[in-house]
Order: sequence, then structure tokens, then C-alpha cells
Amino acid sequence: MRRRLSWVFLFVVLIWALLLSLPSARAQTPSVLVLTFRGQLSGILVTYVENGIEHANTMGAEAVVILLDTPGGSIRLMDRLVQDIINAPLPVIVYVYPPGAHASSAGTFITLAAHIAAMAPNTTIGAASPVGPSGEEIPETLRKKVENTLVEDAEQLARRRGEKAAEWARRAVLEAAAADAEEALKLGLIDLIAEDVNDLLHKVDGRSVKGRFGTRTLHTAQARIVEYPLSPLEDFLNQIITPTLALLLITLGIQLIIAEFSQPGGYVAGITGTIALILGIYALGVLDANYTGLALILLAFVLFIVDIKAPTHGVLTAGGILSFIAGAALLFYQPFMTIPWASILGLAIFTAAFFAFVIAKVIRAQKRKPLTGMEALVGQIGEARTRLDPTGLVYVEGLWQAEALDPPIPPGTPVEVVGYKGLRLYVRTHRDTEEQ
Repeated sequence: MRRRLSWVFLFVVLIWALLLSLPSARAQTPSVLVLTFRGQLSGILVTYVENGIEHANTMGAEAVVILLDTPGGSIRLMDRLVQDIINAPLPVIVYVYPPGAHASSAGTFITLAAHIAAMAPNTTIGAASPVGPSGEEIPETLRKKVENTLVEDAEQLARRRGEKAAEWARRAVLEAAAADAEEALKLGLIDLIAEDVNDLLHKVDGRSVKGRFGTRTLHTAQARIVEYPLSPLEDFLNQIITPTLALLLITLGIQLIIAEFSQPGGYVAGITGTIALILGIYALGVLDANYTGLALILLAFVLFIVDIKAPTHGVLTAGGILSFIAGAALLFYQPFMTIPWASILGLAIFTAAFFAFVIAKVIRAQKRKPLTGMEALVGQIGEARTRLDPTGLVYVEGLWQAEALDPPIPPGTPVEVVGYKGLRLYVRTHRDTEEQ
């Protein structure tokens, strides 16, 4: 009996040990958090990466992979993201992906800051020289100041990858040099070329990386891939953070609000315009826009309105168009950010047409004879229901007390309303009746 109990006890212990080992085995399975960074560098995407790195560290991930495809953006945001990657508590792999993607301008610095940098075939990196918003040279003093800072940062990030990489990084800033994946690998700018994420994780498996976390050997060949997408709200906000859409929201928002004040009553235009304006201003804040440009855009709308109410033969409208174009261009006048000239010119023409047609039509409507109230009765033709000598009753869309200006007027005579005082109408015999 004792032997049987011993076997039962041993069986229970083995089962218990096996059950305890199952969660442990699952916990030991490495995982990799994958972030998708696509679009212009913005506060939304930078915060998204910061949250992703923190989440990956909390879940004990082996590494963070950032799928990068960006034309660049604000230097201030670039510096913030570079520092986040360098000081990350776990390895950060920047992977320029998918094929056809770019790591341009600020994206070059982000890639160079990674603990492991990789590119997919048919992708490019570089063209990190600071230029004006239309691609033109920026003023000499500002250009040298910005260039010196960027060259120093680029060389510092690339030097750990070799002197060739550091020299190319210098040319990327000073000469807008660019490289495809194969050339970037030869120069040492990146550590490898991978076809996709699975290929990337197999190729970095076993590599040792150094960072603020110390030295760590990656075990990613069998790692579980965990996607970390933008939330629906973050995705929506990120979609509107483009110069073109920000300018469109600002312009339409102001137009709708002005239309609401010009002809109040429905509230739809006012509410929609307010929402569009708030979203546009939010986008400008994230894009690091110049608010002097916004002031010039507001001035343009003031000039449009004044020109309609006090006609100056189009002089103020022309000034408003120039103010709008200058303001829209100034909004995004900074290195690494381009101006949507086609959108600006199109919106300027549309805005001028809006004020020339819609607001002018509203003003003409305000000058029309009222269709309701006592004023609407002036000019109407009615009929005397009693003898007006000089007062009596007339019918004009109802019975009214009336006073004749040419008494006496017999009952049944057509009368014309020529004025009113309080609720009393002033009438006279209708001219057609007099002629008869």
C-alpha cells in the first residue's frame, strides 16, 4: 500500500513540475516588437516610437524593430528620436522597408543612430543637406550654422561604423549624397540587407550589440513577432500632419467660420469650420510651423472681406492673394521641410473666388427686401374691407388696422401698403384702380 501511495505521490509531483515548466518555457521564448514608422517625421510618430520602446522593455522583448520609410522632417524632432534610440534600454533595429522606401534627410540620422541598421533591396538613404522649403539654398549665415551642427551630428553617429561611413555622412549633409542598399552596405552605413522582417531576424541572430543596456547577444531566429501599430486616433492624427492638409484645414476652417457669421442660422458651417481650424492648428504645431505665416494668412482673409464691403477695384483682393501665398510659404520655411506650392496656389485662387462669389452673394441677399415681418408688407396690394376715412380695416395677408393717405377709400377698393407705424399700416388707393 505504501509503495502504491509513493507511486501516486511521485506521479502528482511530476505532473505539477511539468505544469510549472510550461509558463516558464513560454516566458523564455524571445519576442521582437515591430513598429511601423511611415510618413513625415512628426510628434505623433516620435511619441509612438517612445511608447513602443517602453512597451518592448516592459514585456521583456529581445529587440525593437522600426520599419522606416520617411522623407524627413523637423530637426528638433529628429534630435529627440535619435536620443531615444541611443538611450533605449534594449537593442533598436532600424530597417528601411519595404522595397522602394526612403530614409531621407532626418531619416538618415535615425538609421545611423540604430544599434543595428538594415535596408531592404531597392531602398535609399541620404540627401540630408539642409535646404529651403522649395529646394533653394537657404541664407548663408543660417545655412552654415545648420550645416555645421548637422555635419558634427552625422559624423558622430556614423564614426562607430568606420571612417568611410563618417565621410559619406559628411557628404550627405554638405552635398546631399544618397546611396542605395548595396552601396550603403559597402560603405558600412548599414549592417546588412534583408528581404523582409523574417529574413532580418534570422540574419541578426547571434550578433552582439552594445548600448546603454550593456552588451547583449541577440536571439531572434525563432523570436515571436509582435506588431505594435498606431492606434486609430494616432493614425488619424498622423494622416493630417502634412503641410498640404494642414494648410487646407486652416483655409477651409476660416472660410466656413466666416460664411457662418455672414449668414447665420444653420450652425453646420460654423461647427465644421471650427473643427477644421482646430485640427489645422494642431497639425501646424506638430509640424513646427512658423506662426508668422499664419498671421499673414489671417491678414489675407481680412483684406478679402474689406475689399468686398468697401470695393477698391480688386486692389485689396490682389494684396490678399499675395499675403496668403507668402503666409502659406512661411508656415513651413525650415530645413528638411518642403512647401506644397501647387496646393498653395490652388488654395489662393479658390479662396479669392470664394470671397468674390459667395460672400458677395451673401451681401446682396442682405440688401434684398425682407420677406417676413412688417417690412415685408410694404409694397403689397390688399383690399379695403371697411370705409377708410381716414382709418378702417384692410386685408393684406390678414386683417390690419390701416390709415388712408388719400381718403376716403370705399370698401372693396384695392389698396397699396406704403408704410407702417407699430401695427398700423399706411395705405393709398392702388394706382391701377385710379387709372380705371
